Amino acid sequence: MDNSGVILVAGATGGVGRRVVDLLRKNGRSVRVLVRNEEKAKRMLGPDVDLIVGDITKASTLLPEYFKGVRTVINAVSVIVGPKEGDTPDRAKYSQGIKFFEPEIKGDSPEMVEFIGMKNLINAVKETVGLRSGKLIFGFDENISRELPWGALDDVVMGGVSESTFLIDSNGGENGTPTGIFRGIVSTTNNGGFTSVRTKNFSIPEDLSAYDGLELRVKGNGLRYKLIIRTSRDWDTVGYTVGFDTVKDQWQSVRLPFSSLRPIFRAKTVADAPPFNPSEIISLQLMFSKFEYDGKLNPTFLEGPFQLPISAIRAYLKEPVTPRFVHVGSAGVTRPDRPGLDLSKQPPAVRLNKELDFILTYKLKGEDLIRESGIPYTIIRPCALTEEPAGADLIVEQGDNITGKISRDEVARMCIAAVESPYACDKTFEVKSVIPFSEPYTVDPENPPPEKDYNVYFQILKDGITGKESLEQSAPPVPV
Repeated sequence: MDNSGVILVAGATGGVGRRVVDLLRKNGRSVRVLVRNEEKAKRMLGPDVDLIVGDITKASTLLPEYFKGVRTVINAVSVIVGPKEGDTPDRAKYSQGIKFFEPEIKGDSPEMVEFIGMKNLINAVKETVGLRSGKLIFGFDENISRELPWGALDDVVMGGVSESTFLIDSNGGENGTPTGIFRGIVSTTNNGGFTSVRTKNFSIPEDLSAYDGLELRVKGNGLRYKLIIRTSRDWDTVGYTVGFDTVKDQWQSVRLPFSSLRPIFRAKTVADAPPFNPSEIISLQLMFSKFEYDGKLNPTFLEGPFQLPISAIRAYLKEPVTPRFVHVGSAGVTRPDRPGLDLSKQPPAVRLNKELDFILTYKLKGEDLIRESGIPYTIIRPCALTEEPAGADLIVEQGDNITGKISRDEVARMCIAAVESPYACDKTFEVKSVIPFSEPYTVDPENPPPEKDYNVYFQILKDGITGKESLEQSAPPVPV
């Protein structure tokens, strides 16, 4: 995956979102913003901002072309909570935090924003940011399958006599599962020496730009094969090629990075070929050949019959995987239904969850959609947000128990750090400043605090801890 891909910031005109945008642009990153109000966004973020106008509560506004090239999403969208008595044009009361005013929901409901909106956003970006499990291009995998039309392309086109085919064996795979089989007979008669099968051109190009390569699940026979990928609809054209070795009589997963592909035309390297474009894949080809390229020979080549079962071809994300969807949620989302909790000691949103249209309940449901999506993620749950500067020492925990405050500047910086950190991948955590509410936090411009290494915090995080572990099985049902 190309780390220079676009980072989409949703909720880019909010308190955290606009800070994320500013920091990313200062760091030279390519940023696109998803906003509902174009005029407001340009006024706040600048006239040259790369923006798309859409509303996550309306799936029809999230057009696929808007997200082309997006590799990572930082989602700072949140339902709007404001003072019942109203606010200033710049939302000064809101910026002080819910602790300081009597709140009510403004605009769309928590269900629409935090749950339905989250579902729409995930569906809009899923293809472009990639899944941890990869994308199945061909084959059979648990409850899903995808077949492709393969046709033989052998040395008979050059006068040879080799022949091959591709077929599906319904129980020839691992544990009796279905598999494809590339088989044939290869001969060097009449200066031949290769067999291959090639797919028909895809009607729509396969965009695998979110991924790092293709992984083949094969049962080897000790021979070396080639995978050829084409990005042109022309029949006789450059094929981006890589060879791979197999182990005899063993099922194995073979990872072929896109970076290892070589542009080949008629067994010769094409030095001036354009770089491989993983967003425009048109066809695939499997080959067993006497020839490698540029005059080299396949050291494992044998004449006669051969067979290569291949149960799956899928795009993969290389390790270590980093988050592709960073979400700014809220501390407290598991607490409204937690038994034995003293609500008097909890933040207002926990105490007023029902009055605020189950705001935290739907935030938790939105989190669950992220965790179930298959997209590599980080869920950051800040405590009460403030306008104070970043720099204070932090407390990071899991299990949804802490209360306190944290700077919006700090949360924005943590979002950007999470994008680059495998330690933050597939983690959910809460964060607050060590500074209590009763003490304001300021920074001396002449002596600013040192930059944080957020990996220090990310490294302590554990998988699977969300705070839902504390909920009893008999907890009240979530409203739907």
